[in-house]
Amino acid sequence: MRDILKKLRRYEIQIRKAINSHMQGDFRSVFKGSGLEFDDVRPYQYGDDIRTIDWNVSAKGHGTFVKTFREEKEQTVFILDVSASEDIGNPGRTKADVAKEICGVLALSSVKESSHVGLICFSDIKEKYFKPTKGHSQAYEIIFALASLKPVSLKTNLNKAISFALNIIKRRSVIILISDFIDEGYFHNLKSLARRHDLVIIQISDKRETRLPRLGIIPTIDKESRRTLWVNTSFGDFREKVIKRYENRKSELETFSRKHEVNFVTIDTDEDYVQKLLKLFKVRNKSLKSS
Repeated sequence: MRDILKKLRRYEIQIRKAINSHMQGDFRSVFKGSGLEFDDVRPYQYGDDIRTIDWNVSAKGHGTFVKTFREEKEQTVFILDVSASEDIGNPGRTKADVAKEICGVLALSSVKESSHVGLICFSDIKEKYFKPTKGHSQAYEIIFALASLKPVSLKTNLNKAISFALNIIKRRSVIILISDFIDEGYFHNLKSLARRHDLVIIQISDKRETRLPRLGIIPTIDKESRRTLWVNTSFGDFREKVIKRYENRKSELETFSRKHEVNFVTIDTDEDYVQKLLKLFKVRNKSLKSS
């Protein structure tokens, strides 16, 4: 656990330095505030705006009171796919490992801007849920939970995960959805999520899914069903079909993201994801400043 935290800290520092030195703006614009929220009431003072008078409290006969407000910090909620299809990749560098690292880095970064941070881990059921709250302890609890998580189910249901988020997250938030998106029938709910929240999509992939060698007939294991399937990797257009399926999935997400103004990035398990995140933040900073 100590090694994981040390690694995440190093990545966080690297990201922060790059953003502060090479970009206009910083993490504050990535995890932006969204206005003012009610804080408390205090006695009316000469010069106070009469529009801030709390008439309900004042009507109790103990004097005139005005509402006070504080800057509302953005909620950041991670929706993380922990189904069995995420276990593909080299030991210690699977899709699941990379997704958890990204989640940890961003969680640490967002709490430093006083953002409320939450987490939804899903397969085809809710595996873990952290209600959004602020503080470094929240980020460390999330990281510990991710490091020790053993999913109950092996299957995937993105539609259920997004539906759960739509029902449970009432306040407009930055939603960071991290998955390989190997599923179908979720775009309708994803559209609703994009309308209601500030959505960021991070697609995790691994070269093993697209660069299959010609090995003849080999046994393969379906991670989610645990069934052994025999496939002929040298026959006909098998490899081309696998690549095309992946490219179509990526293309659908790219098209959706452009149409609904969603930030989208693909990260492969053997890539330096820090550089991909920096590029993503640069795009977000520009778009937030122009909005």
